[in-house]
Parts: sequence; C-alpha cells; structure tokens
Amino acid sequence: MESKEVKIVIDGREYPCRVTMGALMRYNDVTGKEASEIASNDMRSLVTFIWCCTVSACRHDRIEFEMSLEDFADSLSPAQLSGFYSNVGTSEKKTVSSPA
Repeated sequence: MESKEVKIVIDGREYPCRVTMGALMRYNDVTGKEASEIASNDMRSLVTFIWCCTVSACRHDRIEFEMSLEDFADSLSPAQLSGFYSNVGTSEKKTVSSPA
C-alpha cells in the first residue's frame, strides 16, 4: 500500500512529503524516539517528523533537498503544519502551502 503524499511548498518550491519507513527510521535516528510517541502538543517533534518525511521523500524521488531542520522550521507556517497532519490520512494527494 502506497503512503499518502502531501506536497509541501517552501519558499515557492514544492517538495514531496510522505510517511515512509525511511522517514520513521530517520525520525528515530534524529530524536531517539519513535514517531508513535509524538504528542499532538509537541511542536518540535511534529515539525521534526514533517522534515523527516520531506527529506525521505525527496531522497527517494531524487529531488535535491538540503534544508536543515532549523531552516525548514523557519520556513514552515502553522497552517502548513496543521495541513500536513489533517491531510496525511486522506486518500488523495494534497498541496500544503503557506497562506498568501
């Protein structure tokens, strides 16, 4: 079964972002925690997980993505954060971008 993909728009550029086994492993490597342990009010973990999903999807799709976690967090809006988590469980692809 294919993971649901959300497109994240950062600085006007669209990147794939999806939950994969690689993203789950990367999250564990970065934080030392399992993604299943993320609390809905833990902003640092929520952003870190989205970054891991983006890094993993870009790596798989051979799309250059060299943004550090901190740069990614600086570029991610609260609406994008909310949009990712509300759309990742849907059956269709979505684009999550900052409000204009």
